[in-house]
Amino acid sequence: MKLRPFLYLLLMLAPGTALLSSCDDIIEPSINKKQVQLEAPADQYQSTSYTVNFWWDAVDHALSYHLQAVSSTFAAPGGLVLDTVVNTYKFSYTLNPGNYQWRVMAENGSTQTAWSAPRSFTIIAGSIKQQSVQLSAPANNLLTSQGAATFQWSSLYGANAYQFEIDTNNFVNESADVSNQLIPGQQLNFTFPKAQTYQWRVRAQNDTAQAQWSPVYVVTYDNIPPGQVTLTAPANAATVSLPVALQWNPVATAVKYKLYVYQSDQVTPYNSSFPMALSNTSYSFNLGSSGNTIYWKVTALDAAGNESQASNINNFVLQ
Repeated sequence: MKLRPFLYLLLMLAPGTALLSSCDDIIEPSINKKQVQLEAPADQYQSTSYTVNFWWDAVDHALSYHLQAVSSTFAAPGGLVLDTVVNTYKFSYTLNPGNYQWRVMAENGSTQTAWSAPRSFTIIAGSIKQQSVQLSAPANNLLTSQGAATFQWSSLYGANAYQFEIDTNNFVNESADVSNQLIPGQQLNFTFPKAQTYQWRVRAQNDTAQAQWSPVYVVTYDNIPPGQVTLTAPANAATVSLPVALQWNPVATAVKYKLYVYQSDQVTPYNSSFPMALSNTSYSFNLGSSGNTIYWKVTALDAAGNESQASNINNFVLQ
């Protein structure tokens, strides 16, 4: 049966049409004609709070936002005081008293908007009693396997010292804090005495007054590795055919596993894919030739990145 010309043409174009549709799905939409709408602080805003909460409307298809602030104006800047890229549409920053302008540009992987029209605001000098510092590192709710950390926070205008506190009982009894120190700067190196969850905060002060406490941040130090993995299949030294289902028992605190596969010398990784991180407790191995002896073992990793002792190293022979 012959196809009518228009039907033939439709069938010929269909694959191409599907291809164009697929291209549209993977091409990143342009945002260069969009605009960022600033919300707060409003133009000509004045405040006695040194912490400024910047806020703007999200832009569709934007992946990040470039935020800038200068002293004086962008037309005649006194200095660049803030230049950061964030992936949210809110950002808090502590500034000294003075006159400022701010602006935002949205970005994705291939395009960007123009800068928003700048807005002016003024920070008025006030009592240190009404201010608080911003904590910057470690990030809130950090889980780490590192026994030492560098704690950092913002400087505060009018302060000449900072009280640093870290505790494991939410500061119920400050005399029993894990650490309570008064230091002149905005950084402190601290070694965790043992694996547990800690709370920390900072308060600025000068010779006559104390600021408010910062928000409380939490950091958990965990250096305890998961338990040892037990290999379950195939049996050690078994002769098997491809593909080989490598299996092991789950470990209670593990969030992923690391599979090591070696060549017959038990030292050389089978190829560049190993060791391989896996989220489940099995792997289908489909490499090698008949007569090859292949060795393997597995370790468990927890959310803090601690790696367990390796399982026994087993081997199998390809049939």
